[in-house]
Amino acid sequence: GQLVESGGGLVQAGGSPRLSCTASGRTFSNSVMGWFRRAPGKEREFVAAISWSAGNTNYADSVKGRFTISRDNSRNTVYLQMNSLKPEDTAVYYCAVDSPPGTRLREERSYDYWGQGTQVTVSS
Repeated sequence: GQLVESGGGLVQAGGSPRLSCTASGRTFSNSVMGWFRRAPGKEREFVAAISWSAGNTNYADSVKGRFTISRDNSRNTVYLQMNSLKPEDTAVYYCAVDSPPGTRLREERSYDYWGQGTQVTVSS
């Protein structure tokens, strides 16, 4: 399976872009889908995750209340709606799939498939 992210780019502070990640080549049923990001000079960090049924979501404290993760299983797609962007949100954003799903949603090593990443740059 392949994951392809889109929706990144240059955004002004306070902006509200939406990232998308579509899986092709296979259907990730019964999976957790997540978003991570790597800021310049920093390690990749957890941003958000969502269960297959979308009944459970999990957010990093740094984005809670500003970002919303959602998924459309019929389209094999996960979204990250980002609101009130700050310059410190500048990073490469990666989507990932954990299939079958484990319990450690915030840990990179739990995820089996990764996209190539999409750059989000927030200007002040």
